Amino acid sequence: MTEPSLLGRYEIVGELGKGAMGVVYQANDPMLNRTVAIKTINMEEAENEGMAEYEARFYTEARAAGGLNHPNIIIIYDIGKSGHLVYMAMEYIEGRELRELLSDGKPLSIVQGINIAAQVGEGLAYAHQHQVVHRDIKPANILITAEGRAKIADFGIARMRSSETRTQTGIILGSPRYIAPEQVVGKRADHRSDIFSLGVILYESLTGTTPFNGEGLSALMYQITNHDPVPPSSVNPQVPVMLDYIIAKVLAKSPDARYQSAADFANDLRECRAQLETGVQSPGANLTPTRPIPVAPQTAAAPTRDPSEEISSSPTKGISRAFDSLEATARLMRQIGADGTTEFVATKAFSATTISRARAFRSEVHPWGRRENAVFGVTVGVALVIAMLIYLL
Repeated sequence: MTEPSLLGRYEIVGELGKGAMGVVYQANDPMLNRTVAIKTINMEEAENEGMAEYEARFYTEARAAGGLNHPNIIIIYDIGKSGHLVYMAMEYIEGRELRELLSDGKPLSIVQGINIAAQVGEGLAYAHQHQVVHRDIKPANILITAEGRAKIADFGIARMRSSETRTQTGIILGSPRYIAPEQVVGKRADHRSDIFSLGVILYESLTGTTPFNGEGLSALMYQITNHDPVPPSSVNPQVPVMLDYIIAKVLAKSPDARYQSAADFANDLRECRAQLETGVQSPGANLTPTRPIPVAPQTAAAPTRDPSEEISSSPTKGISRAFDSLEATARLMRQIGADGTTEFVATKAFSATTISRARAFRSEVHPWGRRENAVFGVTVGVALVIAMLIYLL
């Protein structure tokens, strides 16, 4: 295809790259004398759906995305059509895709990974407040500037892409490693699907690998819907244990068990970083969490209960007020072999603490749990009975 010299009023300077939907160009806006990025979609390839319907949907999505103005979202300036191409003129960013930063399979620094995910979370929170869901959050759609600012790209066309990338059974593929379980089974994606995808990106940023890595599409889809990934600290010992809990919550299979707001997710990441740097809980976060953590009344004495009941009935102690996931607590404790009596990480920094160290600490300080005590007691009792019988006989 011959490169156009003009798209509307925009003068094409050169090609920046090619995506699933079309070509991205660097261009000049002569009216405002500024450099822009032009993302094109070839309408000739939309014949199977009906070009008129496809084009109308593009304009609807683009207008919704064009109303977003946030430091962590690439701004859309204009939409238009030139021949068989429809296009978006958007903010030109000099930076690198997060995909490039992760391409060598090495993790980012802990602070950098937290910062990027928190910024993207804040951008998503703003978009979700304006009823705009991205649906295709992945490293290729996140640009990182030289100053370290994260910018979310492709708002407005993710729905267009998802309508074309379906299997014969109707499953939306999108970017398979990053999609949420509900997208795998063909359910409608909502803002919590974006939050799950961002959790996958955070996991990859901290470990150098994605949490779901099945060989082949079917195996990958099965992992996303059924597999709980190992805590990131077991892959990268530099990951603080508090991030294990945050990721356990954000990667919950059920949307209702995840963070219900990207603002809450970003809050906990900011709080996590503050605790790592200072060792104390920060006085407040930039975004307001949706609800406070519940606090159970203290009693003088508690009856002995089964450990699983204790997990399900006691309040979850989290990183900040936003973290109140009982489901994530129980799931992660099962993964690390906790006995149900270990407290959740609260307001202390564990910058060098890993799951393995937490296990060592529990074995040194609490070598016997309730189950071990019960087994020991029964064993001693049986031994005494046998000894008495031998003596009497």
